[in-house]
Amino acid sequence: MATRKKTEKIPPKTLHIQYVRSAIGAPGKHKLIVKGLGFKRLNQTVTRVDTPAVRGMVAQIPHLVKIVE
Repeated sequence: MATRKKTEKIPPKTLHIQYVRSAIGAPGKHKLIVKGLGFKRLNQTVTRVDTPAVRGMVAQIPHLVKIVE
């Protein structure tokens, strides 16, 4: 049975998130979350490491973003 060496690194899982709806008129907290995820313009797609922090940010603004497969 093959085992993984300690020196081999497992690549981190990533999320592709797309900014689909404008934050104009959204609460200030939502605008800060959009900025924190790294979005600068509408329909932009960013890649982020799949961590609980990023998942929580996306969960706060599901009406503004979508996860792209």
